[in-house]
Amino acid sequence: MAEKKAARTTAKKLVIVESPTKMDSIKKYLGSGYTVEATMGHVRDLPKSQLGIDLENDFDPKYITIRGKGDLIAKLKKKASTAQKVFLATDPDREGEAISWHLAYVLGIDPTTDCRITFNEVTKDVVKEAVKEARPIDMNLVDAQQARRVLDRIVGYNISPLLWKKVKKGLSGGRVQSAVVRLIVDREREIEAFQPEEYWNIDLKLTNDKGKLPFMAKFYGTANGKKMALHDEETVKKVVAHLEKADYVVKSVVKKETKRRSAPPFTTSTLQQEASRKLNFTSRRTMIAAQQLYEMGYITYMRTDSLRISVVAQNEARAFIGDQYGSAFVPKTPKNYRAKKSAQDAHEAIRPTVCANTPEKYKEKLKPDLYKLYQLIWLRFMASQMSDAVLDSVTADITCGDYLARATGSEIKFAGFMTLYVEGKDEAEEKAKKIPNLEENQPLLLKELKHEQHFTQPPARYTEASLVKTMEEEGIGRPSTYAPTLATITARGYVAREGKNLYPTELGFIVTDILKEHFEDIVDIEFTANMEDKIETVADGDAEWKNIIREFYTPFAKTLKEAEEKIGTVEIQDEVSDVPCEKCGRMMVYKQGKFGKFLACPGFPECRNTKAITQELDVPCPKCGGKVSVRKSRKGSVFYTCDNSPNCDFISWDEPTKETCPECGSVIMKVKPYRRRGPVTYKCFNPDCKYVRKPAAKKK
Repeated sequence: MAEKKAARTTAKKLVIVESPTKMDSIKKYLGSGYTVEATMGHVRDLPKSQLGIDLENDFDPKYITIRGKGDLIAKLKKKASTAQKVFLATDPDREGEAISWHLAYVLGIDPTTDCRITFNEVTKDVVKEAVKEARPIDMNLVDAQQARRVLDRIVGYNISPLLWKKVKKGLSGGRVQSAVVRLIVDREREIEAFQPEEYWNIDLKLTNDKGKLPFMAKFYGTANGKKMALHDEETVKKVVAHLEKADYVVKSVVKKETKRRSAPPFTTSTLQQEASRKLNFTSRRTMIAAQQLYEMGYITYMRTDSLRISVVAQNEARAFIGDQYGSAFVPKTPKNYRAKKSAQDAHEAIRPTVCANTPEKYKEKLKPDLYKLYQLIWLRFMASQMSDAVLDSVTADITCGDYLARATGSEIKFAGFMTLYVEGKDEAEEKAKKIPNLEENQPLLLKELKHEQHFTQPPARYTEASLVKTMEEEGIGRPSTYAPTLATITARGYVAREGKNLYPTELGFIVTDILKEHFEDIVDIEFTANMEDKIETVADGDAEWKNIIREFYTPFAKTLKEAEEKIGTVEIQDEVSDVPCEKCGRMMVYKQGKFGKFLACPGFPECRNTKAITQELDVPCPKCGGKVSVRKSRKGSVFYTCDNSPNCDFISWDEPTKETCPECGSVIMKVKPYRRRGPVTYKCFNPDCKYVRKPAAKKK
């Protein structure tokens, strides 16, 4: 008895998190009385090999243990059985709540007990406070996650096989992804149907009456202030002829002080948008980096649509700003921002956990992606708590005979938050320039006149940034689904990239048209958004999740049956290349694979030849003088090989150049810095030659 009593008194409390990255930090914060283990994601889910939903028994999900998690679950069960108390500390969102619920099931924990803890940031005070505020598992959040999971499974596991059968193997349809592809398809059709309209601009370079202080003005309209559009060359010529002979006089000068408000701190959506604009990151790349920063304790939770900031964080930011930049940069009252009505307020906006931890402190410690993203988050948050910028703007109207020109200018009077950060824009902004001091009735001289023809442009193609913005505005998906959705539609070959722009492939058009004709609701933007709103009512405790599934499934099942009968087989012709198959002589075709496009023989299955799409360098192979090809590894890294393989074994991460070594005459190789840190260097290919050259220092 004494031994058992002693064992109970020494039993530790068990904390179970999702990611092993957090384990060491949390154990350190909580001390020796706690053991910390990680699930590494879900432990139970719907089976991949079948629908996994009992349609005959009120849509009961058939959850199974995920393959490969058996040993982990056995380990957790053993530790839980001897633990004094078990805390489920999975991520603080619906997905995390569902993982905790599944954990409670497999570990035999009563979900109505105080077993659930959450923390918005992995810092000592927050983690210790979370343990004190343990609560039961929130079944409303769990049911909201189940509703989304079951809906997506019903749609995906019924539409995807239909697309396989009628169109092409490997395709998929989804409740969110299909609506997003439709956005891109509809935009492309807008572009194709666009009819450009002609318009003209007239720019005037003016000076004072002494020919000094030149500035630019634009033709505006008639002398009485009525705006006049210029749509044809004949009208423009008449206006230009008049302007060339006219007298120029300042009619009015309006000066005003304007304030520019800082952008709010990041949400998941705005973080992905800004990282795309400023860092050229894909949404997936952004979220991978953000996840790591959160787990390392550097930022708050990265899946949020809230703009709320804790009072503690605000006060810390204000103190730091005052100390570093002066009291003028601290607003009189703390800045708060209002999120849209549909935003969940469970978490704060994305911010650094400690304001004093400037990006410079982590520059050598963090990998490049993590450093760049942390810097972006830190700058945005600190700027959001700084004083507004103050600008002096001037608008001058200038009469020129029967017409009017207008000059605008501005200059920064007080930089405020702009000292640190200015939000990026999807469209190029015209920067206002300073104009000289002008007075009413002041005569001016025309120095130069330019008139240019333009045509209105079609709507721009979506970029990842603008698409995520539209998804958020239209209510398609949630912060956690933006990045995986974009990854899926490109991996499936529905959407391709041209630089930053996204455009639909032929496959994207075909699948969208099929779904629009036979499954209108699935690709309907409003329907998809309304479904998200219904799932919100489950999370709020105002609806029962199975009612939503029942309401959806009855008409869906009927539509599915009709589509099976009506949709004929769709033939998709592969794009033919100019590359002959070296095995059978047929011209190879382009195929879309998991890692992008590749060439394949159309004679499959008789001929199974495939090859990577390569680009040739206009330089000889350093070993044999043959042609050099540029290739990509599965992780996207560029390397170089000789086309004479296997006769030549040249392969290198370094790029051969046309330059020869001044010391031995061998080929000079361009060496890119490891992880993009440091300058590019040039070295000799000959391993016995030690010639290395660094680029010349830039002149200051």
